[in-house]
Amino acid sequence: MKHSSLWEGTRLGLVVATTIWLWLAGIDAVVGQPFRTFAVLGGIAQFTLLHYGLNVAYGIAIVWAIHRAAREPSLVMGVAFGFFIVEFGFAMLTVLLSHLGLGRLAWVRILGGNLAGAAVAALLLFRTHPVVQELRKAEAQEND
Repeated sequence: MKHSSLWEGTRLGLVVATTIWLWLAGIDAVVGQPFRTFAVLGGIAQFTLLHYGLNVAYGIAIVWAIHRAAREPSLVMGVAFGFFIVEFGFAMLTVLLSHLGLGRLAWVRILGGNLAGAAVAALLLFRTHPVVQELRKAEAQEND
């Protein structure tokens, strides 16, 4: 079955970027500091462009790796390790941003938004992606 990593990854990246963007805007609104996070991170327009661009690139990389894992199952461990490294990087970024203008709420804003985006990505991939479903079928056949 032929899948387009570019199209599927772009779609995944856009959905995740929107989830995180809405999370940030929502938290800022709830605490009475509309768009504070965006201002600290360079302004609404600049942040939004960079944020969406990076999420699309990340989405394409993840979907490409999943497609490759269908042919090379050992790649799944590499994807899992890469995910861990990215999440660790966001934890370090959160520490930095807590000292550069976001205060204690940086954890809710940045790490919370990242975790919400990761949850949406996992949900979309594990529930809907055909390659993941094929890997599950292959694993079930192997265990029979």
